[in-house]
Amino acid sequence: MASAADQIDAQTISDYQRDGAVCIRGAFKDWVDIIAAGIERNMREKSVTGSDIVRDGKGSFFDDYCNWERIPEFERVVRESPAAAIAAAVMQSRTAQFFHDHVLVKEPGTQKATPWHQDIPYYFVDGRQTVSFWIPIDPVKEATLRLVAGSHKWDKMILPVRWLDESSFYGAEENYRPVPDPDNDPDMKVMEWEMQPGDAILFDFRTAHGARGNMAPSRRRVLSLRWVGDDARYVERPGRTSPPYPGHDMKPGQRLREDWFPIIYKAPDRSPEH
Repeated sequence: MASAADQIDAQTISDYQRDGAVCIRGAFKDWVDIIAAGIERNMREKSVTGSDIVRDGKGSFFDDYCNWERIPEFERVVRESPAAAIAAAVMQSRTAQFFHDHVLVKEPGTQKATPWHQDIPYYFVDGRQTVSFWIPIDPVKEATLRLVAGSHKWDKMILPVRWLDESSFYGAEENYRPVPDPDNDPDMKVMEWEMQPGDAILFDFRTAHGARGNMAPSRRRVLSLRWVGDDARYVERPGRTSPPYPGHDMKPGQRLREDWFPIIYKAPDRSPEH
């Protein structure tokens, strides 16, 4: 596996820690065909969590997650690509533990936008060392990922909502901040990048993000890979998390169980030999 030093520099790590997101060009350029084959397999053989939303008879938004152990192309990317080493570097963690995969495909003419949200309130994991990779395998312009710089440092998280009807995911709205409108808030800086196949946006689970619909004449296929680091621990949320992982048997404060969430990267021991 490639070392982090071969894939990412100190400035990129600093930018990630400051803004909660960075774009790395060409990090997965050698993996585009493998990812494409995995996405096509996933769309043919979607899991029980898969959905294909069509609004007003125009386009469609397909998503599915937690399939890497049954989709061999995704397992190769998780275990053999530079993702784990890069994840450990930007998280400033000795380890990179894989959480889950997520496929997102917006067909041409899909007006459905991805609403502004943070991932962390939906998850049963908490910690400062987290990173999600957003890897398109098609050229992306207007339908790129959009992120609010510095939002990973907000004291209060965005209210998690259900994407189908935007109802509250857990209730207890007073414990969260309202869904923001960054385009009309002068205090928020929106980051976005036009991307080529194999580029990757990396962002903290706490970073607020969203995306426009896909009005381009081509598909927008994305593989997202989610990782956690040394300080990540299981936490209980007010309701059913997404992904739910029933029967995990973890207790608050524990590290995620490694038989379900494997540690893919571990920094070499640099202690002197005796």
